Amino acid sequence: MRLVVVSAGLSVPSSTRLLGDRLAAATAAQTPADVQVVELRDLAVEIAHNFTNGFPGRALADAFDAVTAADGLIVVTPVFSASYSGLFKSFFDTLSVSDPEALAGKPVLIAATGGTARHSLVLDHALRPLFSYLKAVVVPTGVYAASEDWGAEGLDGRVERAAGELAALTAGLSAARPRPTRDSFEEVTPFEERLAALRPTG
Repeated sequence: MRLVVVSAGLSVPSSTRLLGDRLAAATAAQTPADVQVVELRDLAVEIAHNFTNGFPGRALADAFDAVTAADGLIVVTPVFSASYSGLFKSFFDTLSVSDPEALAGKPVLIAATGGTARHSLVLDHALRPLFSYLKAVVVPTGVYAASEDWGAEGLDGRVERAAGELAALTAGLSAARPRPTRDSFEEVTPFEERLAALRPTG
């Protein structure tokens, strides 16, 4: 399983990155996973340039490739003005322009961090509609971590439940993908031979 964490945290250290790491570790504990982290803070300049010239820089293109090739995504943003951050939205805007089907059918675990529990609705009022619009399959449990949640009861349970849902959904979708058969387009149909067989003899 290729699991990619997209973190829009701005500070170092970042509670947003910490939440992403915890979700990735919990998911990898339930199914073997190769985890890669995309730090949007490091891509901010290339994202801005992509808006003005229409072409992703090398690092941004690598991030697009990683997200597109992932079997599952964990996306984490800090809350700004009761919604996702501009950097977070800009990354997925440029990704969708580059490839409108990049997230189609892809399992996505949504998560966010903020200073108060009052912003927890960002999961269902901002993040879930965004990724539904991008045709992703959003896991039922989103994870929001307010400042008071760190070290408190409840957060670990939400992390484990969301990670379990992502692991199960990813495994289920992988198993459901059609496998090539002998009748696939890769097999060349011998039309000349079949036509020759239909010609009258004698």
